[in-house]
Amino acid sequence: MEAALLRAADWLRALAADPAAVLQNRPAGLALALVALALVVLGWALLRRRRRRARQQAAEEGLGRLAAELEALAAGQERLTGALRQLAEGQAASQARLAERFENRLEQIQRRVDETLHGAAQRTARSLGELGQRLETIDRAQARIEKLSGEVLSLQDILSNKQSRGLFGEIQLHDIVTRALPPDAYAFQVTLSNGRRADCLIRLPDPPGPIVIDAKFPLEPWERLRAAGSDRRAGAEAARAFRDAVRAHIRAIAERYIIEGETAEGALMFLPSEAVYADLHARFGEVVREGFEKRVWIVSPTTCMATLNTLRGVMRDARMRQEAGRIRRELGLLARDVGRLGERVANLDRHFALAARDLDEIRISAGKVRGRAERLESFEFDRLSAPAEGERPAAPARAGAPRS
Repeated sequence: MEAALLRAADWLRALAADPAAVLQNRPAGLALALVALALVVLGWALLRRRRRRARQQAAEEGLGRLAAELEALAAGQERLTGALRQLAEGQAASQARLAERFENRLEQIQRRVDETLHGAAQRTARSLGELGQRLETIDRAQARIEKLSGEVLSLQDILSNKQSRGLFGEIQLHDIVTRALPPDAYAFQVTLSNGRRADCLIRLPDPPGPIVIDAKFPLEPWERLRAAGSDRRAGAEAARAFRDAVRAHIRAIAERYIIEGETAEGALMFLPSEAVYADLHARFGEVVREGFEKRVWIVSPTTCMATLNTLRGVMRDARMRQEAGRIRRELGLLARDVGRLGERVANLDRHFALAARDLDEIRISAGKVRGRAERLESFEFDRLSAPAEGERPAAPARAGAPRS
């Protein structure tokens, strides 16, 4: 059959290639064509049947495999169902444990939150209390600042007024002097022999003698110098005016408060401001040297305190010298008293020697009396007629002789 089909196929290919040659023998060719066609149809049918059987067999095999797979899938589904059931049970147990742990944790967190909130509330209350106290402190500080601002304004008014400024310097000087020296070492507003009144007089021993401190420093030129700022011309003019004012004040102090035989050979010029003192030494050194030449020493509140402490040491040394002289005099008197005491001790020693001799004589007399008493106790009447052998009658006592 297959050979026939092959021949039919060859014939059909030949017919397709050269139909005229094939159909020259029409009856034979037609018959062959019909046979070939029939064979083709039959082969197609057989091929279709074979394919159908193959597909059916493949389908049966596929159905078998599908059934096996379905059985395996069913078994796997059952296993999966069991696993899912176990997983669900485990998940439920885990969820229960997790829920319990979550509730416990939530309770712990709630307690901690409550404790934290309670502690935070206490700390907040304490902080609010402290904040209130600090606000009260700030209010008091603000009140003090306002008061201090008013005092600063009043201080500015004082410094702008020459008379008030002099009083301010005197008050500051008074405070420094009273803290540094004993009350008997100074005096304020002392009138000197030339009629000038010194702001403060320090009573130093001679030498060097009392020294005057002046507190009336001219601050207006220095204020103008500070207000000049970066203006060179105004600054130069203000510096010249300040230099001239300080020199004039130094000369006035030297003429008024350095009096030969009454005060020391120098005086102190008190500056109530450390800034003025520093500026004067930094920019006007020649003025300071001129003050040294005039024996006028410029001091600030700090250096004035140091100077007064030095003067207090000088006073202490002078008083120690005075006390040393007094001690020497007292030692001389003490030596004289010791000499007298030695003489009296010698006299007392002589009296003690006489008393000792009298005591010896008294002991001798007492011994004799005791011997006579013992003899009287053993007295024999037959011995009254004659004295004992070897015993002499007692001679009459001489006038002035000691008695036994």
